[in-house]
Amino acid sequence: MFKRVFKAFEYRDFRLMWAGACTSSIGTWMQILAQSWLVYQLSNSPVYLGIDQFLGQIPVFLLSLFGGVFADRKSRRGILLGSQIVQMMCAFTLTVLVATHVVQVWHIWCLSFTVGIAQAFGGPAYLALVPSLVGKEDLQNAIALNSIQFNLARVIGPVLGGVALAKLGAQWCFALNGLSFAAPIISLIAIRVSFMPERKGETVLASMRAGIAFMRTRDGMVSLVVLAFLLTALAFPMISFLPVFAKDVFHGGPNVYMWFLVASGAGSVAGALTVAASRKSGNPFRRALVAMVVLGGLITAFGLSNSRTLSTALLFGGGAAMMVVFALNSSLVQAYVGDAMRGRVMSVYNVALRGGMPMGSLLSGFLIKSMSAPVVMRVNGVLMGILGIGFLLFHRSRLADE
Repeated sequence: MFKRVFKAFEYRDFRLMWAGACTSSIGTWMQILAQSWLVYQLSNSPVYLGIDQFLGQIPVFLLSLFGGVFADRKSRRGILLGSQIVQMMCAFTLTVLVATHVVQVWHIWCLSFTVGIAQAFGGPAYLALVPSLVGKEDLQNAIALNSIQFNLARVIGPVLGGVALAKLGAQWCFALNGLSFAAPIISLIAIRVSFMPERKGETVLASMRAGIAFMRTRDGMVSLVVLAFLLTALAFPMISFLPVFAKDVFHGGPNVYMWFLVASGAGSVAGALTVAASRKSGNPFRRALVAMVVLGGLITAFGLSNSRTLSTALLFGGGAAMMVVFALNSSLVQAYVGDAMRGRVMSVYNVALRGGMPMGSLLSGFLIKSMSAPVVMRVNGVLMGILGIGFLLFHRSRLADE
């Protein structure tokens, strides 16, 4: 079983990419912790916190389709290198602004938006590159292991970020994040890429339409895209507004926020390990929908909880359920497509997956201002459960056939 969990690590290039991405993700989560706390500390407004989340994610929603076209036309490694360098420079810029005591919320918003643009092009390139580093039979395992590195960073990053924030100041979180981008840059230079996109004679818009048309002709693909959007729109606010819960609901400081992030990240690692270890048995779409219903119940319970300990446990469970849905959904989409179309298809999926985050965060931020964070989480959780049950009933005949 242990060998099956880490099967994709047998591929040298995947190991290099995994290590580089994990190091960078640890730095990113250090910055997420410090940046969210800094925005809320400067503004004392959940709306401002929601706007920061919105500006960081909306470029992904708007530009990922273009990023997917470029991922199918240009060197995916070259696109990723450019994306990493831009994000590195943004982290160092924020470091200087904080260290010189001139930082304002609008500075952070502008840098979040710039990082979002870089991720809009880097995300599809990364999603398209990783499957070409492993055999097709190990694709689900590689996707799950890739989820593990991201969520392992959600455990390690907040711990290191919490210590750095408390002992050294926010500028050190941003500086260390900037330095962490050296790891994926080195790994991208070191890997051997077997697939190179062919030069296209068609226009960018024609390539984009071809990718969308491809998805529409594949049975069940539209449902997976819709599911990704709704999942992130309803589930991600539970993570985005943890500073509000830590400060206003449980009357704590950065350490409470840190442990909430760690619990969610640890749960996500557990969920990803579960998917990585599982054999390809049963219907993965059904399993994803059942996990979605469970996630809705956990989010609702988190909104009802008055206990810090119980809330931490619920965040662990929610992280695990969320990752099961993400990993199964992503592996289903990847299984539908070959290398030549992968960048465009994954960009459409990425638009849905990342598009739900800014929409959900912005709407939840305004609702929290007029109601409260616990009430909004309860509503999101109930809607999540209803949607999961609805998808199960709507696709009942298809699920029974597979």
